[in-house]
Amino acid sequence: MAKPTVAIIGRPNVGKSTIFNKIIGDRLSIVEDVAGVTRDRIYSKAEWLNYSFFMIDTGGIELEDTPFQKQIRAQAELAIDEADVIIFLTNGRDGVTSDDEEVARLLYKTDKPVVLAVNKIDNFDMNHMIYDFYSLGFGDPFPISGSHGLGIGDLLDEVCKNFKVLEEEEEDDKKEKGESITISKILPLLKWLDKM
Repeated sequence: MAKPTVAIIGRPNVGKSTIFNKIIGDRLSIVEDVAGVTRDRIYSKAEWLNYSFFMIDTGGIELEDTPFQKQIRAQAELAIDEADVIIFLTNGRDGVTSDDEEVARLLYKTDKPVVLAVNKIDNFDMNHMIYDFYSLGFGDPFPISGSHGLGIGDLLDEVCKNFKVLEEEEEDDKKEKGESITISKILPLLKWLDKM
């Protein structure tokens, strides 16, 4: 399998660039408390355990028609198309918003694995803030804190589990193609031998 790609998708100001920087181990993306700073896709290599992969940071998707929103959304949609695994990042302090629900609707359309992360859970006493996010329909939310680095390892473990599944599916596809090629080459030979 070629290096897998992971895209971080979410609404504005949930900490996508902070998480991106934390995962790649560098301050490549600009981090501001102002919406719309990240507009294009930003790429970098990342590693976790025995896995090497590409990360994509994206701008925030929102319902409101803010300046550049169409272009930001288009860039995020391209990142979704390119990704093998998607991290859907939300903000636990705000709860589930209409913009989170809009992002969820967009992600329902993909057949790619989606790992739901709830950012800004800065200590374990705040873990109760993740429960509302089950309503988004992406399974167990991962409580994380980009600013403190909490939960990032658990999140990456889950992302990498999806790499294993993708590798297994790729192997199965190769075996099926190999078997069909073998049979397609053997059948004419058998027909020819049968005529003899």
